[in-house]
Amino acid sequence: MATFSLISTLFPSSSSSFSRSSSYTTKPTTIHLSKSLHLYTPTLFLLRPPNPTLPIIPLFPKLTIPKSLLLLCTSLALSFTLLLSDADSAAAFVVTSPRKLQSDELATVRLFQENTPSVVYITNLAVKQDAFTLDVLEVPQGSGSGFVWDKEGHIVTNYHVIRGASDLKVTLADQSTLDAIVVGFDQDKDVAVLRVDAPKDKLRPIPIGVSADLLVGQKVYAIGNPFGLDHTLTTGVISGLRREISSAATGRPIQDVIQTDAAINPGNSGGPLLDSSGNLIGINTAIYSPSGASSGVGFSIPVDTVSGIVDQLVKFGKVTRPILGIKFAPDQSVEQLGVSGVLVLDAPANGPAGKAGLQSTKRDSYGRLILGDIITSVNDKKVTNGSDLYRILDQCKVGDKVLRGDHKEKIPVILEPKPDES
Repeated sequence: MATFSLISTLFPSSSSSFSRSSSYTTKPTTIHLSKSLHLYTPTLFLLRPPNPTLPIIPLFPKLTIPKSLLLLCTSLALSFTLLLSDADSAAAFVVTSPRKLQSDELATVRLFQENTPSVVYITNLAVKQDAFTLDVLEVPQGSGSGFVWDKEGHIVTNYHVIRGASDLKVTLADQSTLDAIVVGFDQDKDVAVLRVDAPKDKLRPIPIGVSADLLVGQKVYAIGNPFGLDHTLTTGVISGLRREISSAATGRPIQDVIQTDAAINPGNSGGPLLDSSGNLIGINTAIYSPSGASSGVGFSIPVDTVSGIVDQLVKFGKVTRPILGIKFAPDQSVEQLGVSGVLVLDAPANGPAGKAGLQSTKRDSYGRLILGDIITSVNDKKVTNGSDLYRILDQCKVGDKVLRGDHKEKIPVILEPKPDES
């Protein structure tokens, strides 16, 4: 073990008498310090005359040294000694205590470590042609997050993350990058499923939770890749439930959305929202922000909605959703007419509504506007706007017979599947 020698010349605190002599001998006492020593004892130089019969003459008469000065001299000598020594020896005097975390911090760290391998980074590539060389290049046009759904290589993300992509790359937690193909997507609910060809030992499916019993105020955790910074964790609480947002692709409303104040920024889209047990409760999909950055109001599609969509996409490659087969007027236009309901603008003859006899809005020979049918209820459920109509249709299946009714007339309409989307 390396040792340090500390030699400090100190003076007595009161006047000391020494014998006068023609010669003096110095006998230093050296205190050796080991690395584990924390209390330092200075070395004293004592002047001892060889002949005790000589008269005593004070060497430093009436000299008093304060204790603070003694401590200062000792510290300076120690510092000088450490500077001349090697770095490893100096490090021996640095005491590092183990980091202590609170129980909630330990739970958060454990949640992040256990769920990070399930989160992936998705790069959206688009084909661009160089204006000068006419070469065709693949250029990244966006990025987002996703998570592993099962051991078969299915990756779940938002549809707007992959929209318009000519090629997709998925980066796993071990930084390996794989090509991905699109299994299917649902534009109305902003959900997409990809698939990668990866060894099963590299795929860790995320635990699936339940969103039906969520409560406002419970803690949530968002993991994603905001601004390209991979595997970023943000925390917050559920700020609200049963919110409604519109699909960025079709404008169709998405119901029962989770509102959270966990920071969600561009790049977090498609990433998981977890509860305190580390179970998936939603997909981070949108934020409310004038600037485009997180403002404390983020929205996630509930996992109960996502699970049903993903199951259909994995099995059939598409979601079969019933439609009425109509185009209706904006809600603001109907309000200006002073009526409540959904105004039918167009009901093609080969569609469900057209076959049932619903009338479209049209103009007569003089150019005057003749309003079409106004849907006021479906299956005895009141319809005041387009969102109400969509909400009712989401609870129906293909082949169901619904009634468009008001106080004047009831018309049965047989729902048909939505046409395939390219």
